[in-house]
Amino acid sequence: MKYKIPFNKPFIAGSELSYIKQAVDFGKISGDGAFSEKCHHFFETHYKIEKAFLTTSCTDALEMAAILLNIQPGDEVIAPSFTFVSTVNAFVLRGAKIVFADSKVEEPNIDETKIEALISSKTKAIIVVHYAGVACNMEKITAIAQQHNLFVVEDAAQAIESTYTFSDGTKKYLGSIGALASFSFHETKNVISGEGGMLAVNDTSFIKRAEIIREKGTNRTAFFRGEIDKYGWEDIGSSFLPSEITAAFLFAQLEQIKIIQQKRKALWHHYFQLLLPLANAGKISLPFIPNYAENNAHIFYIICNSSQARRNLISYLKEKGIYTAFHYQSLHKSAFYLKTNSLKTLPNCERYSDCLLRLPMYYELLPEEVIYVSEEITKFLK
Repeated sequence: MKYKIPFNKPFIAGSELSYIKQAVDFGKISGDGAFSEKCHHFFETHYKIEKAFLTTSCTDALEMAAILLNIQPGDEVIAPSFTFVSTVNAFVLRGAKIVFADSKVEEPNIDETKIEALISSKTKAIIVVHYAGVACNMEKITAIAQQHNLFVVEDAAQAIESTYTFSDGTKKYLGSIGALASFSFHETKNVISGEGGMLAVNDTSFIKRAEIIREKGTNRTAFFRGEIDKYGWEDIGSSFLPSEITAAFLFAQLEQIKIIQQKRKALWHHYFQLLLPLANAGKISLPFIPNYAENNAHIFYIICNSSQARRNLISYLKEKGIYTAFHYQSLHKSAFYLKTNSLKTLPNCERYSDCLLRLPMYYELLPEEVIYVSEEITKFLK
C-alpha cells in the first residue's frame, strides 16, 4: 500500500499548549476569561459580527438561536433537508414544525426559488446552511425574509472565512448577514478547538437576552462586569459557555487562519484540476461555486453517478489506503421526521445523500497524496 490517508487529521497550529498553560496560570479556566475575550474580539472585528458568544458547540449556538427567536409549539421553520440534524433539532426542541426545502440542482445549498411557496402564516424563520463553506443566495433569501417579516438564521458551521458578494458589489462574511448565525470548531473544521462553537448576533436587539440565556438564564455576566450588585434568575437558559482551555486552543488556531486557509485552498484547487477530466467525461460531478460565493476549502467532494457507484468507489479506495466519507442522509426521510410527517420527495437532496462523496481534506495533507487519491479515483472510474 503506497499511502494510508485518513479522512481527517486535526491540525495543531503550534501555540495551543502554551496558551492553555497561560489560561491555567491566569487562575481562571471557566468561561469568559481572557482568551474568550480575544476570540470574541477577533470575530467581531475581522468578520464584522455585532456580538460574538463562544459556545460549547455549534449545536448549542443553534439552541440559543431558537430560544432567542422565541420559537413556540406550532411555529414553522423552513430549512434544507440536506444538513446535519443539529440545524433543525434545535428548533424542534422548542416545539417547531420543520418545513424542508430541496437543494439546488447544481449544488447542495437550499434552493432559494423554492422557499416562498413553503411560507405560511405560522412561519417564523428561514434557516440556511452554507454547505462546504459555499454561500447560499443570501440576497434573495434575505429579501424573501424581509417581505414576509421572517428571521434568517445562518448555519455557518462550515463557513468560516467565506464571503457573499451582493449585486451592488458589497462583500460580507458569512455569519454576519442573518439576524443570528452559528459556527463550529469541531475537529473536522478549518479552525478547531476539539469541540466548540459560537453564536453570532447581528440583530442588536438580541444581544442582552443572548448574554442571559448563555449564563443559565441569569444576569451573572453583568454582575461580573460590576454593573449590578447581585445577580438572579432572569430567563430560561442553559450552560452554554466553553472553558478557557477551549478558548485558548481556539485562539491559537485563529492566529494562524490565513496560513491554514492558504494551504487548504491550494489542496482544494489541486483536487479540482486533477479530477476535472473525469467531470468533463461525465464520470463524476465536481463542486460548483456560484459567482456570488467564495470557496473556503472546507470540503472537497465529488458526486458519483449513482449510490452503487459511490459504494463501489468507497470500497476500492479503502483497499488503497484512502478513507473517504459520505455526508448527511436527507432529514425528510429520517425515521424521526416520518413519525409525525408524511414522506415527501426532494430529488436534489436525495441525489446528494446517495451520491456525494467527501475526499480527504486537512491541513497536513500532502500534494503528492492529493495526486495519489485523484489517480486512484481516475483508475477506478476509467
